[in-house]
Amino acid sequence: MTDPCYLSAMDALRLFRSRGLSPVELMEAVIARAEAVEPTVNALCSTYFDRAMDQARAAEAAYMGKGERLRPLTGIPVAIKEEMPIEGELWQLGSLTRVGEVADHTSMLVERVLAAGGIVHARTTTPEFSCAAFTHSRLWGVTRNPWNPEYAVGGSSGGSGAALASGTATLASGSDIGGSIRIPSAFNGVVGFKPPYGRVPQDAPFNLDTYCHEGPLARTVADCALFESVIAGPDSRDLTCLSPKVEIPEELDGIAGMRVALVVAPPGWPIDPDVAANTRAAATAFAEAGAAVEEVELPISRELLMKAVMIHFGAMFGADIMSTVVQHRDLVNPYAIYLAEHSTNALRESSFAEGVALESAILKEIGKVFAGHELLLAPTLLTRGFIAGDDYADHGLTIGSEYVEDWVLAMLTLLFNVASRCPVLNVPSGFADNGVPTGLQIAGRPYEDVSVFRAGAVYERLRPWLDTPEHRPLQVQEGGADAHQGGYR
Repeated sequence: MTDPCYLSAMDALRLFRSRGLSPVELMEAVIARAEAVEPTVNALCSTYFDRAMDQARAAEAAYMGKGERLRPLTGIPVAIKEEMPIEGELWQLGSLTRVGEVADHTSMLVERVLAAGGIVHARTTTPEFSCAAFTHSRLWGVTRNPWNPEYAVGGSSGGSGAALASGTATLASGSDIGGSIRIPSAFNGVVGFKPPYGRVPQDAPFNLDTYCHEGPLARTVADCALFESVIAGPDSRDLTCLSPKVEIPEELDGIAGMRVALVVAPPGWPIDPDVAANTRAAATAFAEAGAAVEEVELPISRELLMKAVMIHFGAMFGADIMSTVVQHRDLVNPYAIYLAEHSTNALRESSFAEGVALESAILKEIGKVFAGHELLLAPTLLTRGFIAGDDYADHGLTIGSEYVEDWVLAMLTLLFNVASRCPVLNVPSGFADNGVPTGLQIAGRPYEDVSVFRAGAVYERLRPWLDTPEHRPLQVQEGGADAHQGGYR
């Protein structure tokens, strides 16, 4: 059988029900894998392995008909991004300014994971204040890409993406204010879904920020859909939330006849050749599935998008970080200072009203594409990777043949934080020549969540990415988790 630590959640649940695998065996395999790879990857900032094993034994009893009723995630190891509070547990946001702080409440997403029977066995690393597209901090050190440890895992849900890729979690949570679910999903070769704004309830005050989303990461499209159906739906504590709840069906229609737009890069944006080639190759799968794929232009300049985004960040996200920088600058990571200062300066030099006007211009161009197409395909990032541990605070990077001064210019994810009502699914599109995965964004019209999962499921069937051991990084040697046979009676 597949190494238990690399089983999909859907397969694990089927094996639990048939008694071909025990939740205890799955948790043992995940823990063993973490002990083997965490010295390299460093994706888990807190672990609760003893407690998780007790919960796995209770889940085993439930499948044996001797315990509580079975629920959608009973017995599944779920890693939770440390940004999301759990009452009574450390809640430090990757910052030396918050060392020892303990959460006084549990986020609504985590409540739903626990209510569905998921087992929170670990918390995952983030950059400080979840404010970067790479994951390292002075508190937790560097989280490294399981495919090539010289490179970063993306951010800010970097630990979640790396845990899935390295086999130390079956599902993982994320949040996304500029690409923080999709970027680590891309760089780690996993699936991540940015729900449309209001689909998943969030804590105040950032539930009022339309750029903010919480959502699922997984190794397969079906797992991502399962997780999204667990965490979506209204809650009286977040009145921005949409009603009624939307669930992603387990059986999804195909995409024959769908009109699909392809944007490899907007005009004037540089792109690494590997990323461009993988994006075009991925788009051919949609044509094979019967969709009408058309490459289109999306005339949104770098300057327009960056100015709009920085003004928006300066009003809330950057301003929130800046308040800490003012008090504790010597404790804050350089990249956090960089974002706080650049965004608050952008707002100071302009106005929130001008930022809204710029966002409106961006939405107009994206709207033109969706007027004639049901889906929009675009690379998640334009670069083949960030160097692990680099702050990029005083220098940029080369994308394609062009040097760009700001790492933010490597991200096409920001388009859909502006267009926040569009659901976006990241799926793996291949590998760059440095061994780092690349990602494809499948974006849908506002609130048409099911359409992107339909497309993702078809793409996964035509371009499977978990079909061989070579598609699993940091291989376990003989006698490790690979040798497990599974089963219980």
